[in-house]
Amino acid sequence: MIALSEILETIAHAPIQKRAMTNHGVLNEAYAYAKPSSFSRGMRIDLNGLTILLISGTASIDENGVSVHIGDFRAQMKRTLDNITGLLESEGCTWHDIVRTSCYLRDIDRDYDAFNEERTAFFKAQGLDPLPASTGIQAHLCRPELLIEIEAIAMFRTEKTAK
Repeated sequence: MIALSEILETIAHAPIQKRAMTNHGVLNEAYAYAKPSSFSRGMRIDLNGLTILLISGTASIDENGVSVHIGDFRAQMKRTLDNITGLLESEGCTWHDIVRTSCYLRDIDRDYDAFNEERTAFFKAQGLDPLPASTGIQAHLCRPELLIEIEAIAMFRTEKTAK
């Protein structure tokens, strides 16, 4: 068995590799934003066998960068979750690796019940246990037609650890 001090020593001196992530088959970069765009769809950080994904705010945007399901909160939420799923898959992980979400709703009073129903059904279908930590916030979103945007953090091992 490896001592905790050895693990901490290894992590403390391990190189940190990072790169932008995307999945153009699911959603594209924000074409409507001024160029150059000042963010990545997400950031992948690799640290000595531990990978952390920081997924930027993701919404109901299609592969052409167009907002879809205008006016339909539930359909926008489903597309948003599908987009995040595609980003996770492009990096070799799943919703089981999500540790935190931040959920931004344009009108939390109107849409929270639908949001919670959709999220609960989706997480149940994924078989998530434990559930990710999460925060729900009312916010003005980057496009007026968007009703929901979700950020996510995933963590997973890319190398086997000694037992």
